Amino acid sequence: MTIGVVLFDMEGVLSHYDRAARAARLAELTGTTPEAVREAIWDSGLEARADAGELAPDVYLRALGELLGCAMDRDIWLAARQASITPNDAAIALAARAAQRCRIAVLTNNSRLVTDHLDLLNPPVARLFGERVHASASFGAVKPAARAYLGCIEQLGATPPQTLFIDDSETNVQGAREAGLHACCFVDVETLERDLRRFGVLDD
Repeated sequence: MTIGVVLFDMEGVLSHYDRAARAARLAELTGTTPEAVREAIWDSGLEARADAGELAPDVYLRALGELLGCAMDRDIWLAARQASITPNDAAIALAARAAQRCRIAVLTNNSRLVTDHLDLLNPPVARLFGERVHASASFGAVKPAARAYLGCIEQLGATPPQTLFIDDSETNVQGAREAGLHACCFVDVETLERDLRRFGVLDD
């Protein structure tokens, strides 16, 4: 079946993600330490719950502030999150080329805080993909759960055999395949270009 949609992961594919930079910036803004930030966001499981849609954005922010012992608002959180993201211009350019042949979209393991503020956090991705950037939280599951992929595909009006998924995590790639999608693991832009050509979604 012809590929009608290429579904990209964001961080690790369309952008580089620096967790240490995020922790350092949030520690600076809240007067805590990077270690305290890591424990509050990741070790506690708080971020994973938000990414899975278990916590609404404001509930997540309030809980994070309580764990860090400080007031937490969107501006502070977004400033730290912005510090973690560097767009991968070469990968974005390939996605733009693929868009000439098929539809493109993003499925990212994140809460709606990221997708709702993508114009600030990742302007090149926001400009290219527009409203077709979907957070896992919207589907009540994170990759590699089948529910994440299938919920996103349903919203796009596509089917798994029509969809090619690109992710830098082999676990997420395997999850997509088990859900019936075609999938490739992102290694670098050269490999991505070859894979997109192989599936017929790049013009020569």
